[in-house]
Amino acid sequence: DHQHGQAVVSTQSTGYFVAFSRVDADDDRRINLEEFTSAKELMEKWVGPIADAEAEFNAIDLNEGGVVLFDEFCKWAITKALDLDDDDDAEMGENTQEKMEKLGTN
Repeated sequence: DHQHGQAVVSTQSTGYFVAFSRVDADDDRRINLEEFTSAKELMEKWVGPIADAEAEFNAIDLNEGGVVLFDEFCKWAITKALDLDDDDDAEMGENTQEKMEKLGTN
């Protein structure tokens, strides 16, 4: 039903946001190449092997702005069937909820 679909989307975007936040080391709501390459091993747990981190980063950066924005990250995460290995709802604290509101994701 419609409400169930909304809950699934909300849970999915929360998982993507948790993943995004783990990669966004300086918490500026953008992922730069250094952050992306530093988190390569972590991201491989979620999406499988990433052969060339820089090429993958450039492919995700759809607007070629030099940083990966949350919406770009979500599009990539969907195509990769991103799955957090430890995605429990405990991580969805007030801080995460507040950050998601700033990005306009909920």
